[in-house]
Amino acid sequence: MVVFLVVLLILYLSVCQSRHWEVMDDLQNLDMCSVPGSTLDLSIPGICEGYLMKRRKYPLKGWHKRYFMLEKGILKYSKTPQDIQRGKLHGSMDVSLAVMSVNKKSKRIDLDAGDNLYHLKVTIRLKTDNMHVNRSLPPPSRRWKYRTPSMGRHSHRAPSVADSMAEYFDASEVIVCETSSEAEASDESGLSDITTTSNSEPEEGHCESLSTAVSSRRTVLPAPGADNSHIGIMTILYNNIGKDLSRVSMPVALNEPVCLLQRLSEELEYTELLDIANHIDDPYERMVYVAAFSISGYAWASWRYRYKPFNPVLGETYESYREDRGFQYISEQVSHHPPISACHAESENFTFWQDQRWKNKFWGKSVEIISSGQVNVSLPKYGDHYEWNKAVTCIHNVLSQQRWLEHYGEVVIRNTKSDACTCKISFVKSRYWSSDNSKNEVQGVVLDRAGEVVHRFGGLWHEGIFCDTLPTPKCIWKPNMQPDDHADFYGFSRYARELNELTPDLKDVLPPTDTRFRPDQRLLEEGKVMEADKRKDEVEEKQRERRKEMAKRGEEHIPRFFSFLVTCGYCDVFIVTCQWAADGNELAVNSSNGNIYV
Repeated sequence: MVVFLVVLLILYLSVCQSRHWEVMDDLQNLDMCSVPGSTLDLSIPGICEGYLMKRRKYPLKGWHKRYFMLEKGILKYSKTPQDIQRGKLHGSMDVSLAVMSVNKKSKRIDLDAGDNLYHLKVTIRLKTDNMHVNRSLPPPSRRWKYRTPSMGRHSHRAPSVADSMAEYFDASEVIVCETSSEAEASDESGLSDITTTSNSEPEEGHCESLSTAVSSRRTVLPAPGADNSHIGIMTILYNNIGKDLSRVSMPVALNEPVCLLQRLSEELEYTELLDIANHIDDPYERMVYVAAFSISGYAWASWRYRYKPFNPVLGETYESYREDRGFQYISEQVSHHPPISACHAESENFTFWQDQRWKNKFWGKSVEIISSGQVNVSLPKYGDHYEWNKAVTCIHNVLSQQRWLEHYGEVVIRNTKSDACTCKISFVKSRYWSSDNSKNEVQGVVLDRAGEVVHRFGGLWHEGIFCDTLPTPKCIWKPNMQPDDHADFYGFSRYARELNELTPDLKDVLPPTDTRFRPDQRLLEEGKVMEADKRKDEVEEKQRERRKEMAKRGEEHIPRFFSFLVTCGYCDVFIVTCQWAADGNELAVNSSNGNIYV
């Protein structure tokens, strides 16, 4: 028995002896010693300390040995016992506020306190003389345990949840309750050691002037964002313990009035960076601008942590012709299991495409969103084809209203047509001792064929990117100013407010599968939450009926605007098969799927 492992878990696992998942409400305020029939000694143990292996924060690859001390429910750690005695801590956590996952077989512990997430393990059997324990402990349960934090406010209405046998055919909510043994996969989100000197934040007025198109589109939504503070997410999870969470229908008040296909198009808000890159002869400087474009696609997240986009139903599409920005865009939900969203955009200066597949990992208080698809950009003037992966997105304190979001991991950009240069970008994970001013840090380097650094750049992904190795050091990119009322309208930027606009001219040319015709999303945008909830159920029922009819006929869904391409590389991709009409205003191949919403 690993003594320290048992001591760490005794206060919580000793009260969870069931062989199934349990939810312990407000364990902090529960005096277990006073529970009738309880024979467990739950008095506060003495100081417990010793060495454990901890997954690295930066870089988030591999494990390192750290010294831990548990005293009065506070778990703190440092490199050595002497560092803890001197108060030189690397981190600390109130274990009573954490959601704990335990795997006795692999000797793994995951602690999620919302702001901090610790992954711990024991690699060797610890001797009792290396530990300081002053009490005997009962063995922990073999099963995983799940303890909820105390709920600050109660739900005013029952959440909309699916029955365990019901099947919803909108895209999955895919929430995976990760086990420690499965958590090894999250190492792919790690950071590489990149030494940069470019930590300078862009200063006001020092950014390169990018061409900003004047738009005549709407600047305000029909109604402010719906209040979802009364929605108890933990209540939803509690009512569905042991069920497949991918089939749980979330209340519409948790959504924002855009769908995931529109959210993907937000990555094109700063295409001016690609327009510039397509006219730069120097391949290393050109890579800097492509890198800045890849970072700019995360800027929206700084204000959009309270709501989630609608999941597109199978066959749902979104089309956008942006004459003010010089590109046209088409996207489609091409697969339901697994959920895959494909998109394609064209301009005279670039072509952009991707098909994204997401895997969500639920740690108890945090959700990690990992994308396995590749982003592609080609620049016609030089024949370049760049591809890169996406960083990991993590939503902390997902069960409360004090949510916050960060990106971390390594993004590698390669030019598949030339090995002259590559780019490595590190989205730095927040650390225990970090101040708010140092959060959202990003660092990057452009390397030549020999691996030597040619350019360095850095900054904050929500404020801007500065490069000090160009002939003239300058700010490469800075996000547009948020509207003054962004907090009232889902945190939307001006660009995001334009996405769901439906004008009379568009109604005549858009296919019926376009997301702007989706009734529940339109009702939510108009502030009619109760009606939107009802229509959301109807849309889901429509998908169930359509799926049953296709199964009876032995048919499979065929994407309308994309086709499946089996590659000889590491993944399969979807490519666009449609062509825009000469005026660029509508697709030459239009959808014949009919109305998929009503």
